[in-house]
Amino acid sequence: MPTIAVLGTFDTKGPEHAFVADRIRARGHIPLLINVGCLGAPTIKPDVTAEEVAARGGENWREILARKDRGESVSLMGRGAAAILSEMAVTGRIQGVISLGGGGGTAIATSGMRALPIGLPKLMVSTLASGQTAHYVGTTDITMMPAVVDVAGINRVSRAIFANAAGAVCGMVESRQASPSATADRPLIVASMFGNTTSCVTEAKRILEEAGYEVLVFAATGNGGRAMESLIGSGLVAGVLDITTTEWADELVGGVLTAGPERLDATARAKIPAIVTPGCLDMVNFGEPSTVPARFAGRNFYQHNAQVTLMRTTPAECAELGRILAEKLNRYPAPVTFLIPRRAISVISAAGKPFHDPAADAALFSAVKAGLRSDIPVVELDVEINDRAFARACAETLLHSLGRA
Repeated sequence: MPTIAVLGTFDTKGPEHAFVADRIRARGHIPLLINVGCLGAPTIKPDVTAEEVAARGGENWREILARKDRGESVSLMGRGAAAILSEMAVTGRIQGVISLGGGGGTAIATSGMRALPIGLPKLMVSTLASGQTAHYVGTTDITMMPAVVDVAGINRVSRAIFANAAGAVCGMVESRQASPSATADRPLIVASMFGNTTSCVTEAKRILEEAGYEVLVFAATGNGGRAMESLIGSGLVAGVLDITTTEWADELVGGVLTAGPERLDATARAKIPAIVTPGCLDMVNFGEPSTVPARFAGRNFYQHNAQVTLMRTTPAECAELGRILAEKLNRYPAPVTFLIPRRAISVISAAGKPFHDPAADAALFSAVKAGLRSDIPVVELDVEINDRAFARACAETLLHSLGRA
């Protein structure tokens, strides 16, 4: 029978977690109760004590608990929960996890859940679930369920919410056990895509899949780039098809879709083959026109839709982007190739389109070529990025680097 971790602060929310555990048992599964409440005595008996969790959070755990500082304790228990849950997942001891919490409980539980592999069911019932949850979910597949009322007893509302939550996590576990992956034995490639590079990535994906690979596509929207970097860092990925590096334009210039300064770093640490292109480095992303900072007045803008305003990168910005890309790629120990579509790096940078700017493109290409190590190949094609010939070159170059050409 599958085992589901029921993780929570049993010093303040013991009966609520006991209720969920009973519902899990009623579905024929085994609840494993993990106490992460460290500021008082537990009101229900756990299978894993708070002291066991705290001891996994750091060598000085006794000192931290003795100080009874809530912020320090929450951080400690979050680290301990991550270590314990991760170990349990690797050894197959748990097949899912559920938690109920307010601010502190949500912080602790989601810290632990973020350490778990994608696909393993993770359900957080939280008083914070109806607001901004990005810092709790991160780049994982945590399911956040609004608690509606506070997690403070079993009443006519909470009973329905908690029962639904227990049923949901049981259903996730049952579904996962009944549907093993049909592609688990195929090597994995990750790819970055934007609306302006969809045709290129779609064609390259087709070629790679015909060659026997599974291709996961990530939207280059900030969180998508971070998720891709996280998966690369997990050790599950064989190769990287980084066609859309646009998030670096937002990081450099101040757009809203930045993936952070570590974008492109995971491939170096993973030591796996990659192809990289300057896809959509012609654009910086903002929201509605009214959200564009005043300092950008007079720049070249394109209204992608009512909610998205794009701004063309300048030659100076493109030169700096080229320098950054070269610096990142120079750290790659495995084979990497930089491919340049000389006629357009996005749909709207082609001749006659709003972002056509040969000087900016030239600055970008020159900076990359000037900064790259001499042993990193640069392939230039006189086509637009969504041309089938460019997509084919990307896919075939990666296959060659993987030893499959």
